[in-house]
Amino acid sequence: MRRTGYQRRDTGGSGRAVSGKVAARPPGRIRIIAGRFRGRRVPVVDLPGLRPTPERTRETLFNWLQGHSTSGRVLDMFAGSGALGFEALSRGASQVVLVEKDRRACLQLTEIAASLDPERCQVVQADALSWPRSECQAFDLILIDPPFASGLAVAALAHVHARRLLTAAGRVYCEASVRDSPAPWQDPDSGPWQVLRETRAGDSHGVLLAAVSGEEEELPGHESRPQVVV
Repeated sequence: MRRTGYQRRDTGGSGRAVSGKVAARPPGRIRIIAGRFRGRRVPVVDLPGLRPTPERTRETLFNWLQGHSTSGRVLDMFAGSGALGFEALSRGASQVVLVEKDRRACLQLTEIAASLDPERCQVVQADALSWPRSECQAFDLILIDPPFASGLAVAALAHVHARRLLTAAGRVYCEASVRDSPAPWQDPDSGPWQVLRETRAGDSHGVLLAAVSGEEEELPGHESRPQVVV
């Protein structure tokens, strides 16, 4: 899990707050699992509460996405270590935008992006809920993994929906705590979402979502939406 940019103190395990305990330090490096950068290990900045998405979770997500979205535009809204965004880049995404609020994390992400593919990987230091501030082409895959118990998952999903950041046939991966009730994607404030796949591991609940537009029951065909204006 990525926990930086919007950090909690005293966290333990998969986003659980643990009183009186110090959060475990993130691993020094993460490994890209598959694609053209397969086996490449990239550094992780040492920040409190930063927990890169585990390999098993990344593998599950991209297995879900086989044949869909992996060659399109990808937005990682709370990038942190960049584990998910760099995995998408390695697996053929045409462009990856990593949005991260923390300056130190952004510097690290920028160095990694430059070493992998600076033409297709962009790092933006910004509040994910205030980005983009100008026109932006919609994305085929959006990754949302903010700190647990922050309420940011609901706000991020609502932001994606309101700003039309997702293409008509795009997918969103969202992760939250299993303790969240209702789950962020079930919260009426998050917008209309359809759960396509889901997985649970420890305290984490991850889902693959598709947007539901109006009264449509069937998912629309793959069509890019108009330019995003905010």
